[in-house]
Amino acid sequence: MSVVLRYVDKLGFVKERFIGLVNVKETTALCLKSAIDGLFARFSLSLGRVRGQGYDGASNMSGEFNGLKALILKENPSAYFVHCFAHQLQLVVVGLATKHHEISKFFGEVTDLVNVVTASCKRINVAKEVQRESLGLNPEIETGRGKNQELSLARPGDTRWSSHDKTLLRLISLYPTVFEVLKYIETSASNDFHSTQAIGLQFYMKTFSFVFYLHLMKHILGITNTLCEALQRKDQDILNACELVKSTKKDLQDFRLEGFDSLLEDVTSFCDQHDIEVVKMEDEYVDTRSRRRKTNITNRQHYVVNNFNTVLDMQIQELGNRFSEVTTNLLMCMSSLSPRDNFRAFNKLKLLNLAEMYPHDFNFDEKDKLIYELGHYIANVKEDTHFDNLNGVSDLAQRMVETRKNIDYPLVYRLIKLSLLLPVATASVERSFSSMKHVKTELRNRMGDGYMNDCCLCYIEKEFFQQVSIEDVMQRFQTMKTRRQQL
Repeated sequence: MSVVLRYVDKLGFVKERFIGLVNVKETTALCLKSAIDGLFARFSLSLGRVRGQGYDGASNMSGEFNGLKALILKENPSAYFVHCFAHQLQLVVVGLATKHHEISKFFGEVTDLVNVVTASCKRINVAKEVQRESLGLNPEIETGRGKNQELSLARPGDTRWSSHDKTLLRLISLYPTVFEVLKYIETSASNDFHSTQAIGLQFYMKTFSFVFYLHLMKHILGITNTLCEALQRKDQDILNACELVKSTKKDLQDFRLEGFDSLLEDVTSFCDQHDIEVVKMEDEYVDTRSRRRKTNITNRQHYVVNNFNTVLDMQIQELGNRFSEVTTNLLMCMSSLSPRDNFRAFNKLKLLNLAEMYPHDFNFDEKDKLIYELGHYIANVKEDTHFDNLNGVSDLAQRMVETRKNIDYPLVYRLIKLSLLLPVATASVERSFSSMKHVKTELRNRMGDGYMNDCCLCYIEKEFFQQVSIEDVMQRFQTMKTRRQQL
């Protein structure tokens, strides 16, 4: 189990620091809770000081009654839980792919396409050779250092954020290359199954439906990928993340209302460029699964109503269902701290309610003092030009420290820090797990837990260890005990 602490430093910056790996015998909530208690005790930390916890949606972690979240909340009611936004966003993408028949078929074909093209080194080399020839034959393509480098198809994965978007972008740019590789497989395959599979994929890639779904999902995933990348920032605060979720939903709604014509232009242009037959929108739609049966609908109705509108409605609805934290009372109170539009969202009553939610951080006298401090605070910051054009609560905290207003308004600054402590995503935890691949390799697969934890700590928090000179390390080891020779 990887444990990462999130805190606000003395300068008002949000920090996420890896503190260690813990070996657990099983992944039950009780076992994980016991491991966390042991880790906190080793570092003289108190679980009662925790003001937020974030995990994925697994039942042992976020279970309402017996999950790790519930066990910590029983001990500390102020440790509010936030379901990882990045995991929820990935579930939106996966959920869409499984609920809509045509999109599910499309992603299934894309997965088969990537697996077939990248199945062997020989096929990968053929793809690279086709790319080199296309770059050399086209005089309009500019080449040089950092330009038009060799690309390869990326495998989409349900657990890898942004992988679907990357796959579709590569597929559009490498469309002619992929098609040539499939032709090569058709003629040089060692058995009929691979040859037939390559023929079927070529046929599917030459259909208008494939190009339509390719560009539709590329645009949808492009909108959601912007949110995905923003959520993985270490200093991202939850209020800004909620604003990004709302703006993402708005972009999807705008695309649903006005985006079909521009999408159709992109699809038509792509089809003309690669000699793909473009269907006429006013003709009757023919279902490829039953060509003799009349559908009594036009191609426009099929692609607009049954696909474009339906897919976007499902995406918007799924975003609303997954991100339930946006409407919670806690975040509604925290939103009053937002400095945007000259503190337009400021609400004294909501901020007083926010202080009530943290009974261990505000005693009776401080709550009474907070009423007057909020009035002086809002009047001061609205007139101070240093607080103009701030993007979020994290910027507000840093500006408070810079102008020393955190000393003038300590209780307000405490509310700001509490809002920054809520975790947005578990990206730092995921990165720590990924770093283990670099530390515990096949050549070092028998290292103990303590040694692996120390190595991971040095690798993940390398920015601290880069400040330590080699001479200091040698001096430390030299003074540990008497040695025959000077290091």
